[in-house]
Amino acid sequence: MKTLDKTVTYVFAIIYLVFALNYFLNFLPMPPLEGNALTYFTLLGSTGYMTAIKVLELVVAIMLLFNIKRPLAWLIILPVSVNILMYDVFIVGIPTMGVLMVALNAYMVYRLRSRYACIIK
Repeated sequence: MKTLDKTVTYVFAIIYLVFALNYFLNFLPMPPLEGNALTYFTLLGSTGYMTAIKVLELVVAIMLLFNIKRPLAWLIILPVSVNILMYDVFIVGIPTMGVLMVALNAYMVYRLRSRYACIIK
């Protein structure tokens, strides 16, 4: 199980690291946006909200990669993963990367559930 947990952690962290860095460095082409997706990203981009989210993703990816308070990192990034899934389902209409991110995140939160006992009591 430790190998699976490490694999999940590193895959998850690398995905967030790549997409967070891409936001700032633009090394991957963005697909053309239209309709609700264009409106969504125009609004979030113009307010600075996406920049804050991408900084958070970058920090959490570093925390996961370098084993800095990993249980905390998994909880911090969970709402972002759920938001990606909700964007995929409700705005794009096709669940894609969000399903993977929520599944990996939920798996690790479940695996670390004993570490969260103190906040549930």
